[in-house]
Amino acid sequence: MRKQLFFAVSMVLALFFSSCSKDMTALDPSLFKCNPNPLEVKGGKVDATITGTFPVKYFTKKATVTVTPVLKFEGKEVKGTPVTFQGEKIVGNDQTISYKLGGTYTLKASFDYVPEMAKSELYLEFNVVTKKKTYQIPSVKVADGVIATSQLASTSASEMAPVIIPDKFQRIIQEKQDADILFLIQQSKLRKTETNSADVLALTKKIKEASASQNEKVSAFEVSGYASPDGGMKLNTNLAEKREAVTVSYLNKELKKLKTGVKIDSKFTAEDWAGFQALMEKSNIQDKQVILRVLTMYTDPEQREREIKNLSVAFKAIAQEILPQLRRSRLNLTVDITGKSDEEIAKLAKEDASKLSVEELLYAATLTNDLSEKGTIYQKVTDIYPTDARGFNNLGTVKFQQGNVDDASRYYAKAFEIDPKSADVNYNLGLTSLAKGDLTKSEESFGKAAGTTGNLSQGLGTLYLVKGDYAKAKTYFGSAVSNNAALLQILNADYSGARKTLSAVAQPNATTAYLGAVIGARTNDRDAVYSNLKSAVKQDSSFALKAAKDIEFSKFATDADFLSILK
Repeated sequence: MRKQLFFAVSMVLALFFSSCSKDMTALDPSLFKCNPNPLEVKGGKVDATITGTFPVKYFTKKATVTVTPVLKFEGKEVKGTPVTFQGEKIVGNDQTISYKLGGTYTLKASFDYVPEMAKSELYLEFNVVTKKKTYQIPSVKVADGVIATSQLASTSASEMAPVIIPDKFQRIIQEKQDADILFLIQQSKLRKTETNSADVLALTKKIKEASASQNEKVSAFEVSGYASPDGGMKLNTNLAEKREAVTVSYLNKELKKLKTGVKIDSKFTAEDWAGFQALMEKSNIQDKQVILRVLTMYTDPEQREREIKNLSVAFKAIAQEILPQLRRSRLNLTVDITGKSDEEIAKLAKEDASKLSVEELLYAATLTNDLSEKGTIYQKVTDIYPTDARGFNNLGTVKFQQGNVDDASRYYAKAFEIDPKSADVNYNLGLTSLAKGDLTKSEESFGKAAGTTGNLSQGLGTLYLVKGDYAKAKTYFGSAVSNNAALLQILNADYSGARKTLSAVAQPNATTAYLGAVIGARTNDRDAVYSNLKSAVKQDSSFALKAAKDIEFSKFATDADFLSILK
């Protein structure tokens, strides 16, 4: 009897231990959920959260299981961070899974995105280790991938519009010249010492030169008669008017001798308080500040004069230093100087750029739409005027527009060395750093670009779009109209807004059309998919290959019409 009982117990124990030590078998895919599925790239990363379940009476008590997420694509694979689980009889720090109850677990996977991942699959691989052996549980597919629509964000010059810092060239430059003819106190008689002064002679000489020149023209000649603010108003009015008249009469005779048709505009000011104040502010006269306060406290001319004369010591200095300079006629001449013609500038830019000023040479680059010619001219600016940041900046912009980001970045860096505070240079540096994928440097440069003439909001919106911070990107884009702004709306599932934005893009291109096709696919609008995809492929044939691999169009992958577009 005892032998039979022992045999029965032995059989039960054998069955028990054999059930606990047998290999773990394949897991049903229904035990796993992945978020998101399909996978999606955001900020250059493909992130996934996988929730899995080990069923009841499955996990061997003396086993450890290492679960590794693996993304497989085009014959390649990339492994994520493995997570290890342990049975109840294993001593360790990993999550313990009950044999009887099973267990649910969560693991995260993250992969650096590469374009080949557009058609890929995410698997979990299981490696089991027991005391006696190591083996693999069949891998389980948990997700498809990767939706790479976010990668359509453009950092090209056509989308981002780098800045050309403008020239200050003016075809007509106004040259101003003035002179004073002084009079004795309470007199309006012209004195030869005054009419023959150096300033008056230089002014009449300038009129003569302008009259004889083809590029110069007198645009204004004004005479103003003044009286100093001492004495009565009636006396000063009469003096100022006479000083104006005698000066105009004299100058008209001189103009007649020069045989010029220049006309004189004239006026008079009875008491020159404005001139008085200006001279006082420049002087070192005692009680200067008191006198200036008097001017602000009183508006009545006679009251002002009384208050100033009460300052007897100061008034003596005023009478000697200030008032004589206010008994005058002022001559103001304006001459318009016409610069070189466009033809002359363009010719010299090609043949002898050294004869052009920096403003003329920078202007020469605006006379052509050919990027190569523009680049050649800006190169000459950097050679002839190497301390002007505009030459390097503008040459960088041409390189950027030609698709040469590395050269553009190098020239922008040189412009930054010359003028590190330039908002436009910092903005352009931010664009090239963004195009090169250096998001930290791009953000730093944009932070110094306040006041730029470039579209800083567009730059920052694109930066945060590329980083995957869609909330910040939305703030900066606002109501902007661009492909990138529409892309953000698509990623935020605002398809109506995205359609509206794309329809308003000023210069729609292949990307504009492709985004329209994506909207069509997401909203089950077959006609929109086909019409936009045809347009995209017609403008840029590379979009055919992209669409063939794009999971956005997986529902159309076997459709004959869809396939015909991609041929």
